[in-house]
Order: sequence, then C-alpha cells, then structure tokens
Amino acid sequence: MPRKRNLYDPLSTEPFRLSRTKLENYLKCPRCFYLDRRLGVGQPPGFPFNINSAVDELLKREFDRFRVAQVAHPYMVDAGVDAIPAIHPELDNWRKNFVGVSYVHACSNFEFFGAIDDLWLGSDGDYIVVDYKATSKKGEVSLDAGWQITYKRQMEIYQWLLRKNGLPVSNRGWFVYCNGKRDIDGFNNKVEFTVSLLPYDGNDEWIDDALVSARNTLVTDEIPRAGRFCDYCTYRHEVSAFESQ
Repeated sequence: MPRKRNLYDPLSTEPFRLSRTKLENYLKCPRCFYLDRRLGVGQPPGFPFNINSAVDELLKREFDRFRVAQVAHPYMVDAGVDAIPAIHPELDNWRKNFVGVSYVHACSNFEFFGAIDDLWLGSDGDYIVVDYKATSKKGEVSLDAGWQITYKRQMEIYQWLLRKNGLPVSNRGWFVYCNGKRDIDGFNNKVEFTVSLLPYDGNDEWIDDALVSARNTLVTDEIPRAGRFCDYCTYRHEVSAFESQ
C-alpha cells in the first residue's frame, strides 16, 4: 500500500525535505525515485548493516576522545593529515540521522540534507569532511571500483551542504576505511580490522543541476523511464513479461 508521508506535492510552496540518499536514488533510477517520492511506492527495504553501524559508532566515540583533547588521532598522524577533530556547536545535530546538515535550495525548493560521520579542522582553518566505511575484503581497500561513485558523491554532497552553511571546506575529504581481517587463526570473540585513510578530492559543481533535475522529475505527472542499470526495474520488467504470457 502506498505511503502517505512526505510525498511531493507539485502545488505546495513549502520546501520539500529531500535526503542525500533520495537524491542518490534519483541519480540511479528516476523512475524508482518518482514512484517513491511522488506516488509513495518505495523500493523494498534492504537488510540493516548492523556491523557497519557498530564500527561507525565506535569510531565516533574514539575520535571524540581526541576531539575533547584537541589533538590529532594517531590515524591522522600516520596519514600525514595536518588537522585535529573539529569542535562545532552543530556537530551533534549534523551527525544525527534524519537531521543532519540541511540547506533550503531555492532553485529546486528542496530542503536538502545529509548526516555526516565526522568533521576535522585543518591547520589552514578549512574544515575537512570525513566518512567512515567498513568492509571485509582481500587485499588493500581503495576507491577505484565503479560502484564507489556513490561514496564520492556522498562526500561531495556533505562538502556542498557545509559550504552552504557558511563553513570554509577543503576540497579534500578523507575516508576512514576499516577492512576486516580474514587471514587470522580464528574468531576469538572479535573481528580485527586494518584501518586505512583514503583521500578524495571532491567537486560539488554537479549538485545544483541534479537537484533541479530531480525537482523537474517530480513536478510532472508522467512516470519517467527506468535507470539503465536499475535492478528493481529490471526485475519488475522481467516478472511482468512472464505474467503477461
């Protein structure tokens, strides 16, 4: 049954609250985005990544201890990052899911928002966006896979939102990437991680146009085409083809 909450109304003049995740959904598949935000038919929910969430929470607690002391974490020192964990009166809100960093984008009339993992302050006075990631794979972690464009856009969105909130933000952000080890003798009631700090130089110039394009998609009464690589739409198409036989 379609949801009735937070659906886009083309006749409303109030800013429509749109999350970073929903914009990412639009970029992947305008059809799924429209069905969700305009008609209330969302994609089936995925399984929660509880281990990843636990890693995020523990990293936040650990970096917060260095934030209080106003000294760099050893990870930062080892990676040569000339910064310390930032103190900002809004940081707690900016890290909360469903609250995050928000900005009303006039051209789309979206109240666009996203929740950051962490924020560092460089010695040059620029803020540095930090995102935590957890995985378990053989070899070194990187940002080279095609699907990781989602991570890069995530970083750029956070940089854009913080700039719109008046902060001087470095183009260079950092991913704290935790890779669970598989080559040890046993579980022994714990998972050990190798932690890497991966830099990424963001470019947020695409975001204004993407927000306007998403808004133009929601305004129309016509359901848009599916994204080229949308698994959900491919599944629906294949099932419908068999059912119509």
